[in-house]
Amino acid sequence: MKRLMVLGTSSDVGKSLLVAGLCRAYARRGLKVAPFKAQNMSNNAAVTVDGGEIGRAQALQARAAGVPLSVDMNPVLLKPETDIDAQVVVQGRVLGRYSASAYQRLKPDLRAPVCSSLSRLATSHDLVLIEGAGSGAERYLRPQDISNMGLAEAANLPVVLLSDDSRGGVTAAVVGHHRLWAQTDRARVAGVLVNKFRGDKAVFAPAAQDILAETGWPVLGVLKWSDAARTLPAEDSLALERPQRSAGGGLRVAVPQISRVANFDDLDPLSSEPGVDLHWVRPGQPIPAAADVVLLPGSKTTRAALEALRAQGWDIDIHAHVRRGGRVLGICAGYQMLGRVVRDPDGIEGPAGETAGLGLLDIDTTIGGDKRLVKIDATDTLSGARVTGYEMHMGRTGGPGLARPWLCLDGGNEGAVSGDGRVMGGYIHGIFGSDAYRSHWIAAMGGQASGLDYAAQVENALDRLADQLEEDLNLDALLALAH
Repeated sequence: MKRLMVLGTSSDVGKSLLVAGLCRAYARRGLKVAPFKAQNMSNNAAVTVDGGEIGRAQALQARAAGVPLSVDMNPVLLKPETDIDAQVVVQGRVLGRYSASAYQRLKPDLRAPVCSSLSRLATSHDLVLIEGAGSGAERYLRPQDISNMGLAEAANLPVVLLSDDSRGGVTAAVVGHHRLWAQTDRARVAGVLVNKFRGDKAVFAPAAQDILAETGWPVLGVLKWSDAARTLPAEDSLALERPQRSAGGGLRVAVPQISRVANFDDLDPLSSEPGVDLHWVRPGQPIPAAADVVLLPGSKTTRAALEALRAQGWDIDIHAHVRRGGRVLGICAGYQMLGRVVRDPDGIEGPAGETAGLGLLDIDTTIGGDKRLVKIDATDTLSGARVTGYEMHMGRTGGPGLARPWLCLDGGNEGAVSGDGRVMGGYIHGIFGSDAYRSHWIAAMGGQASGLDYAAQVENALDRLADQLEEDLNLDALLALAH
């Protein structure tokens, strides 16, 4: 039983992908490896085999390790609903909606489930790789901390500190952490890793000497910039702020970047298709008139997303797109928005009330009830394609439109299609990861699929990431730090 924690000098330094790569590398050596992140903040989530939900980053890490998804891998998941409120999920189940200040008061009560989850993983695996959250040296968060040095202290964890050379300021970031941490916290750090380095590593040698002189921490490795990371699912919506990528041209798919966008990795397989030009439409931009398909993705707050969509004038663009003969697809919250009305009588996602939908499907949705968390693996009789994915929502949808389903699965009908067949939607996340269905859908939209094996692409990227770590790090020495 070994455990090793990776803390970062800030958010988005590459902790998640480093842990994924280490999971694959050590699993290839025959170890039974589990990822762990005590607290994750993301609206990208996955359904586990034990019927809960965890962050998508931990799902990717578990895939890299070749182990089933468990709620213990991410015992606290925060799903933002506003700038100051989030749904709190504990060990896979919704605990409630909390403001930022209320959550800080709640955190001491979460130490027990966090530690029990880590303990269960540690006793059933050879190695647990533990990812921190954000920066590990925010003093104002330290008294209530359950995910960085607070957890390292509670569980007596060895720590390596990861910084990002592409941002600049690695030395300052590392030395700053050393200065801000108490001596007991500093003593837990076994060394430093430098991520996303371009060029000759020898150039970094003086910086490594400075870091060692200032902190006493050796630089354990300098990791080259990895192109493999570009083809792996991103953890959270920070990725949408970067320059966009799409595999090619052909079928033009426009995706409005609605508020609190959720599970946007649904679209990664589409953007990997060379015959699909997938474009995220950012606030302040119109939906392109040349789009063949407008795709409304998931959102954590459907009514707020509808209001934001109208504030951008995207409702007008979408109706004009339909009048021109264009096609529209909605997934989960996007599906709900296509209906006549979305009601939230109990104020689950915000103030109680109702909001008019786009009126493109003859359905109504009421937010409420238990969250539906279901894995899907079935055959769609309409297309003949295997469909895999998952449902993750609290809304219940009804109406005459359901008589024209989007999918006819083994377990029943799913979603709805408009009378002219140009508007469709349903609740299944991850459906485009099903190669056969993705090919069918692209052809039905007037495009040309490539026959891409998306799962193989992800597996290849994880192997390439692990290969790079084998080259850039002494993995035996890193493993020796774990205890």
